[in-house]
Amino acid sequence: MVLLNTFTVPLEQVDAMLENWREDALIMKRQPGFISAQLHCGVGAPNVIVNYAVFESMDAYRAAFRNPEFQATIAKSPEGAVMSPVLLQKLAVEGVCVV
Repeated sequence: MVLLNTFTVPLEQVDAMLENWREDALIMKRQPGFISAQLHCGVGAPNVIVNYAVFESMDAYRAAFRNPEFQATIAKSPEGAVMSPVLLQKLAVEGVCVV
């Protein structure tokens, strides 16, 4: 299970968003079923930040997301930050990729 979350943040809030994400990620790392997370920044658009996080299952993601400590941290997201999360699952495409 993959979470792809795009953050669009006012330029003056980028550092605050990165610190907020760091706090979120440190909480997520302790959750059962968490595998990894990676942050990406837009080339030429430093206010567009993408989080790619991997969980063992949908249930593991849901439990981690509902964690009260995590909820408290995301409630402190910087003003003006817009989050666009998408949950993804692998697809098999013959001859190219497997599940």
